[in-house]
Amino acid sequence: MPENHGKSVFLLIMIDVHSSSQLTGHFIELEEQFGAHNYHPLPVVLSRGQGVYVWDVEGKKYYDFLSGYSALNQGHCHPRLVKVLVDQAQKLTLTSRAFYNDQLGAFEQYLCQLFGYDKALPMNTGVEAVETALKLARKWAYEVKGVPDGKAKIVVCENNFHGRTLNVISFSTDPQAKNGFGPYMPGYVIIPYNNIPALEKALEDPDVAAFLVEPIQGEAGVIVPDPGYLSRAKAICASHRVLFIADEIQTGLGRTGKMLCCDYEEVKPDVLILGKALSGGMLPVSAVLANDEVMLTIRPGEHGSTFGGNPLASRIAREAVQIILDEALPEHAARIGAYFREQLQALSSPWIQTIRGKGLLNAIVINHSHPDAAWHLCLLMRDRGLLAKPTHGDRIRLAPPLIITREQIDECLAIIDDSLKAFEHLSLGPHPDETTV
Repeated sequence: MPENHGKSVFLLIMIDVHSSSQLTGHFIELEEQFGAHNYHPLPVVLSRGQGVYVWDVEGKKYYDFLSGYSALNQGHCHPRLVKVLVDQAQKLTLTSRAFYNDQLGAFEQYLCQLFGYDKALPMNTGVEAVETALKLARKWAYEVKGVPDGKAKIVVCENNFHGRTLNVISFSTDPQAKNGFGPYMPGYVIIPYNNIPALEKALEDPDVAAFLVEPIQGEAGVIVPDPGYLSRAKAICASHRVLFIADEIQTGLGRTGKMLCCDYEEVKPDVLILGKALSGGMLPVSAVLANDEVMLTIRPGEHGSTFGGNPLASRIAREAVQIILDEALPEHAARIGAYFREQLQALSSPWIQTIRGKGLLNAIVINHSHPDAAWHLCLLMRDRGLLAKPTHGDRIRLAPPLIITREQIDECLAIIDDSLKAFEHLSLGPHPDETTV
């Protein structure tokens, strides 16, 4: 990170909050002074959330159109999750995996029966689950497929986002995530996304263990592949005895209008990765699901986590998924998402270049030459009561909690429309030499 990065971010934030009260500025200054500068937050300080809304420290109310990067599919502080959190926290929160606990097995059974797998391996953060899936794929390659030791390869896609550990950034194509952190781990083959011929060619190598793919590339700007891409990719993997690993951390659990995004093409991954909404935003919970042939290649001592599968997380996660089912959130996301995209299109704004998405995972690409145009549009929406965040410069992800109603969507469309009209009269100043995170 450039030496002046933190200073430029701080100056930009101070300009944005110039008219805000000292309270907002106080909290921002605390983070700037004592926190690492590895994020560039929108200048708003939140203190409370309920359902689709959040409130800042000044008491102003906003629609949340980021949803914790889809961790809050059930909405902020869902009362059922709060109750389960409090109840379990008063009984038992952590045992480590050195002992059994009375919640883990029930959670694993619940996930396996719901998604149709033999085994589940709970972890904490999403990237931990990705790392777990990659370790499983390599171990399976050596013990089951017969790949020579140390030769296993995993095929991934350009513009992927699977996390930021040293291993995962080794196969990233995002310079901001990757540059300056080498040396990188070998064993990865990068191909274009949504490109079946490239996958077929890559899988001709007998040492390939797995294909890791996002059903929709969320962080890249909600890139939706062509219809049939996932089903064709799965069939090619099967024909070459290669594991199909689906990273459904952001796309899964109702976000795209199905319980899993892969369900649109009736694809069952060999290895399924879940996270984010698996806890409804209460705490980090992730999981990897696979059948015995894959999962049982890892034995005691070869992989683990102190907090993975803890009683508190296990109990909350079961309730979080059950809420999605009980409230029919995938079906609602499909209906309301289609309506949202249709109405966005009807705005006919010259500042919108592209609208894309599935369910309630959507994005608009801003049609403006200024590199920070999307950031300024997000500030205009913030001022009018809607919070969203740019990704990769010109793309704004629009992903509210799945509980949002049509009436609320209409209010948000009015905010977006008014912001786009105000954007026409906005004078954009010089852009600092940086990109948002």
